[in-house]
Amino acid sequence: MQASMVAAGGNVGSKLQNHRFPSGIAGFRKRVSGVSNLCMVSRGFCSKSSLSSVEAKIACSRMGVHTFSQSEARARSVRAQAYDGGLEVAASGKVQARSSGSVLPYVGVACLGAILFGYHLGVVNGALEYLAKDLGIAENTVLQGWVVSSTLAGATVGSFTGGALADKFGRTRTFQLDAIPLAIGAFLCATSWSVQTMIIGRLLCGIGIGISSAIVPLYISEISPTEIRGALGSVNQLFICIGILAALVAGLPLAGNPLWWRTMFGIAVVPSVLMALGMAISPESPRWLFQQGKISQAETAIKSLFGKEKVAEVMHDLRSSGQSSTEEDAGWFDLFSKRYWKVVSVGAALFLFQQLAGINAVVYYSTSVFRSAGIASDVAASALVGASNVFGTAIASSLMDRQGRKSLLFTSFTGMAASMLLLSLSFTWKVLAPFSGTLAVLGTVLYVLSFSLGAGPVPALLLPEIFASRIRAKAVALSMGMHWVSNFVIGLYFLSIVNRFGISKVYLGFATVCLLAVLYIAGNVVETKGRSLEEIERALSSSA
Repeated sequence: MQASMVAAGGNVGSKLQNHRFPSGIAGFRKRVSGVSNLCMVSRGFCSKSSLSSVEAKIACSRMGVHTFSQSEARARSVRAQAYDGGLEVAASGKVQARSSGSVLPYVGVACLGAILFGYHLGVVNGALEYLAKDLGIAENTVLQGWVVSSTLAGATVGSFTGGALADKFGRTRTFQLDAIPLAIGAFLCATSWSVQTMIIGRLLCGIGIGISSAIVPLYISEISPTEIRGALGSVNQLFICIGILAALVAGLPLAGNPLWWRTMFGIAVVPSVLMALGMAISPESPRWLFQQGKISQAETAIKSLFGKEKVAEVMHDLRSSGQSSTEEDAGWFDLFSKRYWKVVSVGAALFLFQQLAGINAVVYYSTSVFRSAGIASDVAASALVGASNVFGTAIASSLMDRQGRKSLLFTSFTGMAASMLLLSLSFTWKVLAPFSGTLAVLGTVLYVLSFSLGAGPVPALLLPEIFASRIRAKAVALSMGMHWVSNFVIGLYFLSIVNRFGISKVYLGFATVCLLAVLYIAGNVVETKGRSLEEIERALSSSA
C-alpha cells in the first residue's frame, strides 16, 4: 500500500531542477518528469505488461474453473512460526472442495480503487506545468508544491478514516463512500479557475486515495481464496501502476492542446462512478458480516464468492477462529493494548522500513545516474528501470503463494542493501572511478529489481493477513497512515540531508536500514502462505 513517490516527486522535483548533485554526479541536473517517475509507488513499481503473468496465474487457479488434483486435495499440514519464536502451529488437514464461485469480478471492481490511486498520483506530473500557467502560478513554486503535496496530506487523513468507515459500514459501503471525494475532487480539479479550488480538489482526491490504499487490500484479502490470495494481492499493485500508466497516456495530447489538463482530471470521475455502481452488486466481506453477527448474510456472501459447496467449510473456519459476534469492534486505543500491539507494530514497522530503505533516492537520482553512464534520454532511463520492475513484479507474483511472503521480504531487503552499498561505493572508491557510471546503473537496476520482489508489494498484502478480524480494518489504516506520514516527512527533508551529508553517505545509510529490516523481519514477521486468515489468526492468538 506501498504511498507514492509520484506525488512527492512532483514537489521535490521542482527543487531538484536547480539542484547540483554532489559526490560523483556533480554537474548533472535532475528533472523529475512524469516519465521518470511514472512507474513508482512506494509500495512498488508496476507495469502494464507485467499483468499478463499474474493473469495467467489467476486463470490457472481461479475459483470458477479450478479443480484440485489428488495431491492438492489430500490433507495439508502447514506450519507457521509464531512471534515468540518457539511455538509452531499445525493446521488440521482438510480436503479442498471443488468451488463453483468466482471472486475475480469483485476483485476487478475493487481494483478500480487501485487504478484511481495510481491515476490521481500520476496525473499531476504531466499536467502541473500547464495548469500552473492557466491558474497564474507559473512563477510560484510554493503554490505548485501545494497542488502536489495536498494530495499526500489528504491521503494521510483518508488512510486513518478508511479503517473506521470499513468497521462501521462494511467494506463495500466504504468503497461507495470513497467514490464521493474521488469524484467530487476530480470534478473540482477539472473545472477550477483558481488555485484554491484546485488545492481543495486535490485534497479531496487525496482523501479518496488514502481510503482506497487501506480498503482495497483489506477487501481483496478477505474475499480471496487461500490458494491465490498472494497472486490477487499482487494484482492490486499492478492496477495501481496501470493507473499511473493511464495518467501518462492521458497526458500525451498536452503538447498540442494546453487545456487538455482539465480533461485529464475530469475523466477520473468515470472510474469513481463505476466503482460505486460495481460495489452495489458486490458481496460484502463474509468475515465482516460474521463479526457483526449477520450469519445468514455471511453465508450468502460465501456462496456468491466461493460457491455453495464451500459455505460449511468457510463458516467452520470463521467459528473456530475464535471470532465472536458479541465482541465489540476494536477501538483505536485497543490497537496499542498488550493483546494487539506486537502485531500492529509489525505492520507500522514494515511500511516505515519500506520508506526508509531508499526508494526516494533511487527515484530522484535515477535519471542523473543514467546520464553519468552516458544514457542521456529520460525515456530510455525510465524504460530500463521499468523493465527491471516488470521482471521483478512478474517473479514476485509467481512466487508469492509458493515461496511465501517472509522469504520474499528477506530476499528483497538483502538485495536492496547490496545494491545501495554498490551505489555508495561507485561514487566514493577511486579505484572504481573508471567504472562508476556503469556500476551506478547496475546498482540502480538491481535495487529496483530487489524492491519489486518483496519490499514493494508484500507489506500491503501481508498486513491484512496477520491482523485479527476484530482490528483488521483499523490496523491496516494505522499502518497505511504510517506509510503516508513517513512518505511526506522523508520527501520534505530528503534534499536537506543529501546537501549536508552527500548522496554517497545517504546511500550507505539506506543500506544499513535495509540490513536492520532483514533482522527485524527474521524476529517478528510470521509466514502466511497457504493458510486461511482464520488459521493465521488462531496461530498468532495462541502465541500472544
